[in-house]
Amino acid sequence: MILDSFNNKDFYLSLNPHFAKAFDFLARPDLAELQPGKHEVDGDNIFVMVAHVDGRKPEDAELEFHRNYIDIQVCLQGVDNIGWRPLETCETISKEYCPENDIGFVKDQPDAFCSIRKGQFAIFFPVDAHAPVIADEKLHKVIVKVAVN
Repeated sequence: MILDSFNNKDFYLSLNPHFAKAFDFLARPDLAELQPGKHEVDGDNIFVMVAHVDGRKPEDAELEFHRNYIDIQVCLQGVDNIGWRPLETCETISKEYCPENDIGFVKDQPDAFCSIRKGQFAIFFPVDAHAPVIADEKLHKVIVKVAVN
């Protein structure tokens, strides 16, 4: 997991061949005006999910994990307090991994929480179980899904 400011995004561009295009998308001046739902960026390599969602309590948020995509999560409104735990330490599957949706869930508790504010991003790799949308308010989020390969 990585948590940082957009001012430092260039440090991470070499981690994945699609990160430059993903961060270019996040720099769009109309990012906050995008409609909720899925937005294509680069075929199966990069797509974006825009959401306006009510925050939930930590006890209502399950850790999720992905295998084929890396999440770059951005909060445009509100503060998302995302739970995190190394996937390798998770012991209890609550929903088996679904390849069609690239998601699985575990019942384990997070080891740590990170707060994503406007101007920041968090990157969650397939080794990172994460529980997003923990907040006392409505969140406006952009999640960039970047292919691992």
